[in-house]
Amino acid sequence: MFDAGTCRSDSDRFLHSGAMALLFLMLLALMTTGCATTTRDSGAVFSRPDTSGLAQMLRAEIQSWLGTPHRMGGLNRRGIDCSGLVVVLYDDLFDMRLPRTTTALMRQGRRVDARHLTAGDLVFFKPAAKFHHVGIYLDQGEFVHTSTSNGVMLSRMDDDFWRQCYLTSRRLLALD
Repeated sequence: MFDAGTCRSDSDRFLHSGAMALLFLMLLALMTTGCATTTRDSGAVFSRPDTSGLAQMLRAEIQSWLGTPHRMGGLNRRGIDCSGLVVVLYDDLFDMRLPRTTTALMRQGRRVDARHLTAGDLVFFKPAAKFHHVGIYLDQGEFVHTSTSNGVMLSRMDDDFWRQCYLTSRRLLALD
C-alpha cells in the first residue's frame, strides 16, 4: 500500500534520482569549464564549454520554461518576452548581465554567419510589420524563443517563416 505522507513510489524515486544525476552533471560541466565573467564591452566574447555540452545544458535549462506564456516586459515563468528569455538564461547559466532589449542585444558579441551557428549563439529575425525578435540557437537547426502566440517554444531555422525573416546572428560565448 502506498502512503503519500511517509514514502515515495518507485517512479518518484526514479524521477528524483534522475533529477539529482542531471543536476550533478550540470554542476560538473560548469566546474570543469570555468565561470564566465561579465563586461559592458559590446564586443566581448566569453569562454564557453564544448558545443555539445552547451547544447545539452541549454536544453536542460529550457525544459522548465517551455510553454511559459509571452508577456511583453516579463522576466519570469508567469510571462516572458523574447529578449527577457535571453537575459534570464544567460544570467542563470553564465552569470552574464545582458542588455534588456533585442536591439541592444544585436550589438553584443560578434557577428557569426548562419552557416556556422553553434549552441548559445543569438539568432535575430525581423518578421514583417513587427519588432525585431531574438532566440538562442541550440543545435541541429533548432532555437528556443518566446512566441507571442505559443509562449516559450522550440522552432527550426529552416522553417519557411524563420528562414525568410532571418536577420543576423551574434556569438557571445567563444569557442575554445
